[in-house]
Amino acid sequence: MKFTCQQVVVEISRFAGFAELNKYRRKLLALGVLGVDASGIGFGNLSIRNGATSRFYITGSATGGISELTPLDYAKVVAYDFARNWIQYEGSTVASSESLTHAAVYESDPTAGAVIHCHDMTLWAALLDKAPTTSQRVEYGTPEMAYAVRRLFNLTDVKRRKIFVMAAHDGGLVAFGRDLPEAFRILMRSHPGGGRGIREVGGKRRHRPAAASRANGHRSRARQSSKQ
Repeated sequence: MKFTCQQVVVEISRFAGFAELNKYRRKLLALGVLGVDASGIGFGNLSIRNGATSRFYITGSATGGISELTPLDYAKVVAYDFARNWIQYEGSTVASSESLTHAAVYESDPTAGAVIHCHDMTLWAALLDKAPTTSQRVEYGTPEMAYAVRRLFNLTDVKRRKIFVMAAHDGGLVAFGRDLPEAFRILMRSHPGGGRGIREVGGKRRHRPAAASRANGHRSRARQSSKQ
């Protein structure tokens, strides 16, 4: 975990959009752009906005290898502060370390209702410095990344394109939209091989089923530096 957090331990019950989150998460798992790699390291996360507020539900850290999430595997981010590298969230799981990046998207685009962060090296290489791209000096899951996302919205056409590349995060991409179906369509149509291409590339990865990887981080061997 890269941020300072204030956890409000409450039981997250089934929320509006829960079924759709799991539906698209299953799609991403099947494509291999979210899950756990051969080294047992998790990658990828997704979120949905909570109504018209700045709050959002996001997949918990170290959940990449769980085949089907329950409400308890999600965290609800209720407040954040980029300058303090701080978030407040509700739930029994730890919020994804990419929570500030998701927050920056929602803050920068009031029409955004869903965010997908995934990994695909072919799409990453194809879009690097061609689509809106964060600096090589900016690490994932940091306040600097949140500020970099803000800059993309101010200086590029990312709001129209709805996808950007994390240059310092190999394979890392973020797609967003008014809802998960739109964010997923943006991701699929951006791939140089279309949906078929991302399936072929993603299919080379495998994710661990069930709860075997709850202890795994997101492309990190320690939960403390999880990218999920």
